[in-house]
Amino acid sequence: MTTARTVKQLFDLTGKTALITGGSRGLGLQMAEALGEQGAKIVLSSRKQSDLDEAVAHLKSRGVDASAIAADLSKEAAIKPLVDEALQRLGHIDILINNAGATWGAPAEDHPVEAWDKVMNLNVRSIFLVSQEVGKRSMLPRKQGRIINIASIAGLAGNGPGTMKTIAYNTSKAAVINFTRALAGEWGPYGITVNAIAPGFFPSKMTKGLLEQLGEEKLSREAPLQRIGDDEDLKGIAMLFASDAGKHITGQTLAVDGGVSAV
Repeated sequence: MTTARTVKQLFDLTGKTALITGGSRGLGLQMAEALGEQGAKIVLSSRKQSDLDEAVAHLKSRGVDASAIAADLSKEAAIKPLVDEALQRLGHIDILINNAGATWGAPAEDHPVEAWDKVMNLNVRSIFLVSQEVGKRSMLPRKQGRIINIASIAGLAGNGPGTMKTIAYNTSKAAVINFTRALAGEWGPYGITVNAIAPGFFPSKMTKGLLEQLGEEKLSREAPLQRIGDDEDLKGIAMLFASDAGKHITGQTLAVDGGVSAV
């Protein structure tokens, strides 16, 4: 009979590797901190090298083994070179966090098709292509892996009158949620878990305009916990989905929103 691991051992990521897209700031960097501080070797990706350099310096100051690769994942041609370089640096990829994303605000009747395609290409198509590449080249052959897709509570509901006009974003995040379910079903027999996190309102570059428009106080009042997310609130769920503590969880989407989607 084997001895059950302690909780600390289950959450330990020593010797594990992680590729985090959209990892240079905001939610991606928050999750990179969590995984790195638990022992994972991190490769970050985003479009701007300057942002990545700053993020890597920040992580290293916290004792995290981190490096970065600049890549525009809205372009299919950037994906294979990103995975090539990540595998060269890491040897294999244990954890993939698909966090890169974009939004666009416009009434549905006036929403530019080009903007729809931009949101869909980054928020949905790139997640499929990065997961496919990492799966084929690292996770499926090794019969293990953790994939974490960043969805949104915007993918759980529509927009009421007088609220956000983000039809492409909402649609894309709903697609991410069902992509998570479908991939979990296909790749479960290979020991790969696939889960999604659906954040509510967190301060970020993407939500800055909305927070200024609606006000943090108003958004906080609408949440049962009477607050919006902070720079710690995704760390626990990211660690659960990334570690052996969550090895029997797959195909799930967890909202981290202060209870907004529950009421």
